Amino acid sequence: MALLIRFLFRFASLLPLSLLHALGWCLGWLSFVFSGRYRRRLFAHARQAGLSRGAALASVGEAGKLVAELPRLWMGRPVAIHWDGAEHVEAALTQGRGVLFLTPHLGCFEIAAQAYAQRFGERQPTTVLYRPARKAWLKDIVAGARARPGLFTAPTTLAGVKQLIKALKAGQAVGLLPDQVPPAGQGVWAPFFGRDAYTMTLSARLVHAAQAQILLIWGERLSWGRGYRVHVRPFGHAGVGVLSQDALQAATQINQAMEMLVRECPQQYLWSYDRYKQPAGQAAPVQSAETVAPPRP
Repeated sequence: MALLIRFLFRFASLLPLSLLHALGWCLGWLSFVFSGRYRRRLFAHARQAGLSRGAALASVGEAGKLVAELPRLWMGRPVAIHWDGAEHVEAALTQGRGVLFLTPHLGCFEIAAQAYAQRFGERQPTTVLYRPARKAWLKDIVAGARARPGLFTAPTTLAGVKQLIKALKAGQAVGLLPDQVPPAGQGVWAPFFGRDAYTMTLSARLVHAAQAQILLIWGERLSWGRGYRVHVRPFGHAGVGVLSQDALQAATQINQAMEMLVRECPQQYLWSYDRYKQPAGQAAPVQSAETVAPPRP
């Protein structure tokens, strides 16, 4: 079975990106049609953010593309990459301090790290935090696919966190998804689109431990398989000020920054991600997460 899946991945990596995205669009809609849980979560999260039902539906096909494009990004030929805000990366690297890139579950998160490694990795490599796959066959594929010049990986373990701090203190770049729900005890309940979400404190701890800079980054998936546009924004662009030393305040600021990015292209946000889940063993917030959603426009 593992050999068959590897073969399918390798075969899919040879296909044009436009065809993979078309297949992914179909996959996304099949998931939507046959999974009531998927539909309920997608609509609930989009409504919480103030999006209309139509805007939420626009994300269905994009979620499928997120999965279908992986073989090409991991094993296939390089794809076209365009930049919006590369000057912010240049300016940050010139400072000589580590750079923490924050990316929400928006667009193609894989391409952001690859794009940085391709353009800036020879100058300063980047290390991305990832959660190791549970399936042995997938673990092998992911490990081989993400290892490339200028790009390293760190697992979501204590050793991985130490690796990130070491990289930042050396003036290198680090990337992570701060809207990924952390294990119990590793986050705080902070508002995300008006509802309490268990939010990791790791982002702020890395910044303060290494005196690092923050840049916001996400990869926009262009239509008809034309490639990707990588957008980079200074943290201050979100209007949240200097990152607080207080864990709750810092998590709130980072969530606000992620909200700003999501509003740039809500149809490519992964609304079906279980952002508001309560980790096992973690107490619910004092202010219940059952916040009334804003009205749909």
